Amino acid sequence: MFPMLLFPRIDPVLIEIGPLSIRWYALAYIGGLLAGMWLVRRLVQRRPAVALPDQVSDFLTWATLGVVLGGRLGYVLFYQPAHFLAHPAEIVAVWGGGMSFHGGMLGVSIAVVLFCHRNRINVLGFADRIAVAAPVGLFLGRVANFINGELWGRQAPDWLPWAMVFPGEAAGGVPRHPSQLYQALLEGLLLFAIMVLLGRSAALRSRYGFLTGAFLTGYALARMTGEFFRQPDAFLGFLYAGATMGQLLSVPMLLIGLTLMVRARPIPVLDERGQPI
Repeated sequence: MFPMLLFPRIDPVLIEIGPLSIRWYALAYIGGLLAGMWLVRRLVQRRPAVALPDQVSDFLTWATLGVVLGGRLGYVLFYQPAHFLAHPAEIVAVWGGGMSFHGGMLGVSIAVVLFCHRNRINVLGFADRIAVAAPVGLFLGRVANFINGELWGRQAPDWLPWAMVFPGEAAGGVPRHPSQLYQALLEGLLLFAIMVLLGRSAALRSRYGFLTGAFLTGYALARMTGEFFRQPDAFLGFLYAGATMGQLLSVPMLLIGLTLMVRARPIPVLDERGQPI
């Protein structure tokens, strides 16, 4: 039997000056959006080019609104609709926690469609470039979950050397899987490495929709795997056939991702002289 690791109590507030406080969780969102847009600016210029770097900068505001509004509304509708229906004023209280990645993804998807339609950009081509960068934000978000001591894992076996005791009565004072770090590695680092590798191929970049499908498929598989170690939300518990809400919401994402990959067809890739490569 190994000794249990105690949760490293990191203050979720990085800086606090009077009424102003800067939280790690907020920095994760900001850092993910800025780093992602920096990478997308580089990717849209690779053949076949789909947009201008300045257009990517313009999209940052759209992406921010999509992530925040979609993530919050997704949490309200998918996880606690009855509670927020009874307390509608709490819907806007994002500082109290409660964001859904699946909702945020829907919000960004809507933002991409509207932005591309307005700027006459190929929707799937633009989405492909965003898909390569998206795991950066996922990684930072999961690390922020760990710092906040939230979304911890299920009870771990005594022999697990990295089992951790999380603070709070809800955690029960028992060793648990640090599932936030598992998900940071799966949804963040591993998926990012796969997406960068796929994104380096001009042939795959020319198959508009393939990279978007690869991201959706990869995230769905990573999320469904990570959920086996994550403690379900107390107000939901296990749902159909013992699955969690995160797993159930990932099923349509998996099906859409596979469909996009199968249906993706290449467009001609031209060199600087306009000749097919």
